Amino acid sequence: MGLLQDRLKEFTRPQEFMAQGIYPYFRQIYGKQGPVVDMDGHKVLMFGSNAYTGLTYDERIIDAACKALHKYGSGCAGSRFLNGTLDLHVQLEKELAEFVGKDESLCFSTGFSVNAGVIACLTGREDYIICDDRDHASIVDGRRLSFSTALKYKHNDMEDLERKLQSCREDAVKLIVVDGVFSMEGDLANLPEIIRLKHKYNATVMVDEAHGIGVFGRQGRGVCDHFGLADEVDLIMGTFSKSLASIGGFIAADSSIINWLRHNTRTYIFSASNTPAATAAALEALHIIQQEPERIERLWDVTRYALQRFRDAGFEIGETESPIIPLYVRDTDKTFVVTQKALDEGVFINPVIPPACAPQDTLVRFALMATHTREHVDQGVDRLTKVFREMGIIK
Repeated sequence: MGLLQDRLKEFTRPQEFMAQGIYPYFRQIYGKQGPVVDMDGHKVLMFGSNAYTGLTYDERIIDAACKALHKYGSGCAGSRFLNGTLDLHVQLEKELAEFVGKDESLCFSTGFSVNAGVIACLTGREDYIICDDRDHASIVDGRRLSFSTALKYKHNDMEDLERKLQSCREDAVKLIVVDGVFSMEGDLANLPEIIRLKHKYNATVMVDEAHGIGVFGRQGRGVCDHFGLADEVDLIMGTFSKSLASIGGFIAADSSIINWLRHNTRTYIFSASNTPAATAAALEALHIIQQEPERIERLWDVTRYALQRFRDAGFEIGETESPIIPLYVRDTDKTFVVTQKALDEGVFINPVIPPACAPQDTLVRFALMATHTREHVDQGVDRLTKVFREMGIIK
């Protein structure tokens, strides 16, 4: 074996958890992901999905994807820059831009590649990229790929953000990049104060709406719309893999920014174009969430109900304001044990450990869909209450 293999074979932590029977990753699901899923012949309540609108198994979306597959084929065999642009891509970009209130948008093959590519190419060596210290990994990687100076401020600490802005040169571009909804904790960015600081220090703001679109704002337009600040945010990013029931992502901004990104973003230029089926699925989902406001109303009804149930049961759930409900455990090993015990009780939840959170903030993530019912929630809360009490996490 070589030096690389000799070094990497020492990474045995996953095998240790497997030996204990509490390894919580790559659990197989047999079939479509709804509120209840099939896992090796067992029916399990699904509270580990990001499909907030509950559209991943909607027949209208499946039909749209099938029609696109038959019309355009299974793939484009090239990048958008060359042979991979379909009229379908252009239509989706136009409708997304209108939806979030921007001049234009660009569609990418994944949400991760939006942040990794856009952030990396927006600013220069003399500029600054300023991020919340709980921003998503794709934002972190985009920042790392940039030649700009990287600054982090404490989570939602606007005084710390202002100190970072004060440390920047006045004539440099200062790009503030922030999650609209923080994906692990479920709380919102303090967008009104970020926009106030943007104007005070002549900064630029990019908001990741991965967990905001389909959940917040008019017809699910996101957190920027929720705060009435879409016009003030310079770049709005979103994904298709959550509320839009597909795979891919987009960036929306004014025409000058999009023109630059279209010709300079490496993850756009050098990645194969999103498949016709995935593009058509996202487009149909976009239509549905605008046509069915009652879907988002159902999501919020079940979310408010679940939040109250967890609080009444004594769970520590932090500052969440969304269908993402963190159930704090604050111990990595216990977090894995809780995840396995929950699955044994028929509840699918996700563990969150470093580097997705600080070591003292480990949690399990309980997420809701519009297709969950109060009965689903009652079953989930009751079973998790049993597990957390057995583990001594709640009384």
